[in-house]
Amino acid sequence: MSKMKVRVFFILFSLFTFFSTNAQCAMCRAVLESEEGQSTAKGVNDGIVYLMVIPYLLVAGMGLVMYLKFYKKKKV
Repeated sequence: MSKMKVRVFFILFSLFTFFSTNAQCAMCRAVLESEEGQSTAKGVNDGIVYLMVIPYLLVAGMGLVMYLKFYKKKKV
């Protein structure tokens, strides 16, 4: 397997593993666990994960643009 395929595999693997994470801090968890139904807790958890992903996507996009700009093969 080429290096590029390995890198793509690890990037995709790391992107899809965060979907099942619990991103609540201890204080948020303690307050939200006392609620019945857990709908607010799930909403807060999804919001935290959403806010966490945006900076990573922006940095990855900038890295991709820089990679394509500097390592693109020149047409002769």
